[in-house]
Amino acid sequence: MFQPNMFESHHHLLEMAGHKPPENNEMDHLIRDEEYESKSGTDLMEPTSGDDQDPNQRPKKKRYHRHTQHQIQEMESFFKECPHPDDKQRKELGRRLGLEPLQIKFWFQNKRTQMKSQHERHENTNLRNENEKLRAENVRYKEALTNATCPNCGGPAAIGEMSFDEQHLRIENVRLREEIDRISGIAAKYVGKPMLSYPHLSSASSRSLDLGVGSYGTQTGGNIPGENIYGAADLLRSVSGPTDADKPMIIELAVAAMEELIRMAQSGEPLWISSSDSSVEILSEDEYVRTFPRGIGPKPLGFKSEASRESAVVIMNHVNLVEILMDVDQWSNVFASIVSRAMTLEVLSTGVAGNYNGALQVMTAEFQVPSPLVPTRENYFVRYCKQHGEGIWAVVDVSLDNLRPTSVSRCRRRPSGCLIQELPNGYSKVTWVEHVEVDDRSVHNIYKPLVNSGLAFGAKRWVATLDRQCERLASVMANSIAAGDVGVISSPKGRKSMLKLAERMLMSFCSGVGASTAHTWTTLSGSGADDVRVMTRKSMDDPGRPPGIVLSAATSFWLPVPPKTVFDFLRDENSRSEWDILSNGGLVQEMAHIANGRDPGNSVSLLRVNSANSSQSNMLILQESCSDSTGSFVVYAPVDIIAMNVVLSGGDPDYVALLPSGFAILPDGPENNNNIIKNNNNNDEVGSGGPDVGNGGSLLTVAFQILVDSVPTAKLSLGSVATVNSLIKCTVERIKGAVSCDGS
Repeated sequence: MFQPNMFESHHHLLEMAGHKPPENNEMDHLIRDEEYESKSGTDLMEPTSGDDQDPNQRPKKKRYHRHTQHQIQEMESFFKECPHPDDKQRKELGRRLGLEPLQIKFWFQNKRTQMKSQHERHENTNLRNENEKLRAENVRYKEALTNATCPNCGGPAAIGEMSFDEQHLRIENVRLREEIDRISGIAAKYVGKPMLSYPHLSSASSRSLDLGVGSYGTQTGGNIPGENIYGAADLLRSVSGPTDADKPMIIELAVAAMEELIRMAQSGEPLWISSSDSSVEILSEDEYVRTFPRGIGPKPLGFKSEASRESAVVIMNHVNLVEILMDVDQWSNVFASIVSRAMTLEVLSTGVAGNYNGALQVMTAEFQVPSPLVPTRENYFVRYCKQHGEGIWAVVDVSLDNLRPTSVSRCRRRPSGCLIQELPNGYSKVTWVEHVEVDDRSVHNIYKPLVNSGLAFGAKRWVATLDRQCERLASVMANSIAAGDVGVISSPKGRKSMLKLAERMLMSFCSGVGASTAHTWTTLSGSGADDVRVMTRKSMDDPGRPPGIVLSAATSFWLPVPPKTVFDFLRDENSRSEWDILSNGGLVQEMAHIANGRDPGNSVSLLRVNSANSSQSNMLILQESCSDSTGSFVVYAPVDIIAMNVVLSGGDPDYVALLPSGFAILPDGPENNNNIIKNNNNNDEVGSGGPDVGNGGSLLTVAFQILVDSVPTAKLSLGSVATVNSLIKCTVERIKGAVSCDGS
């Protein structure tokens, strides 16, 4: 567009000449000029006679004929449809408008030039506006940098020495420190006291945790975890995140918990006292209260304290360990035998500088022992990660139950977690502290010595599980495997696929063998410890499970032989026919195996049953056995031979249907335990003592998953339940008879 003053000057000249200004003054003016240059006039120069013609006189200018409004409108309409008419179109348009084809050609050329100029002017205007915005933003940034202060000394910051992002993070860090200092004075008045009288927490009171403790009262109220994706609502998902009013208190609790964890991990006596045989460390509760007068408040009535500390060197670098602990999915997978369910409710901070330093998240989790006779422990807590120097990290949990005054919780976590120290060659030293207060009166008698010792939920179990999983991961990542022994899978892709399939099988078994509040067991008969408990679920649209109705059955019982003896018996393919009824007494051969740890019992095997039954000729058995000082597992599942060939060639194992069954083997108590318990079956007195944990009695949980109907909409028959009940009872009797003979 022309500038306004130019338009006004043209308009003024036209008025002085007594002419009405044209409607399209701008375009016509441009067309007249361009027509003059392109010789597009309609009237040629007037002819002159030879007598009148003066050779020295300049020829007269041509007179031009302006296009009519009708002609312009027609050509404008045609231009919108076709900006580049050909000769035929120009002749036809000229014939209709009474113009020469050459005039049509020049008008379209001028029109295209005009449109291009208008587009360029519009684009220049947009670029000019964008440039002005960038210039103004640059000015604001310069002003912000000019006013920046050093977080250490408070003086002007040397901007040239750091990036703008780093400068911004440091300024934000100073602000957060000031906020924590400000709320510390307020929080100090109330931390450690029940917060029942706070009016601003009344809105949160309706969001009770209500972690299903009512089901602990009877043994029929136990539950199977991990199967909620198939139906019933997940209770943990009903817990909402913290309110804005809670967040300052959560930050203060996390900071204090981190300081406490570091001191708990590094202190010796008098805070930690060695036992008489120096086998374990015992926390002095009196010294603890004197050392940490604040915290989450006094121990609730009826609760008992459990505190333990354990250290180990694991084959994993500190960066990966921190990532596993701060990622709820990886954490749940690595500790699947302990964590039955977990989720992150809200991330309050993701950390700074691209890592987890300063990361803060509110979580909820359910911790289990692999048996339906031990109630799970559910916690609502904050997890805080902090770097304490080069290669030294700490991750701490602390319960937030005080922020939910109406919740009914039977377990709360005092500052618990781990201190991770970097070591050479990709190793790390991990010091784990577990400190909880719990009401465990609903634990079955045969498991009480184990739970009371702290081995069931204590630091030793966390560290032993982490150590075993780190060895397993190292086996997955191994690229060069010697193929000396028969059946060793040396292909990296085949190893990785088979280990991934076995990992899914073990996780599925662990999620379905405990007493999670996600699902309810049904006791079939009697009141003894080894009663069979069952539950059903429908499996649909899951490529990792066969479709239909699946019946899960589990039972736990005591055996008067060491856990290692039971573990070796159950994992050995040569003794499988002594307890596996479904093998029909056939010979079991190991087709392939993968060692995944220092212990020779830690391996994944592919077994074949040479049965006379032709229907089993195309079936193999995938088995994983794993053991550490706190417990063992032998888990197996029938698999199709065609599917396993795909897995062994490196194919995707997620589409292999599995229904895992197996065994969880635990020691029956701690080292030098002199407790006497009653076996509910025969009322014999059973001592769980021994030289060490591995040489006492065993607590064995047997769990089966059986597809009773391939149609998911079918109804479960009582005959199917009776069959599974007989199957598991017969298996238990065979195991008892076999290991008792071996142990005698």
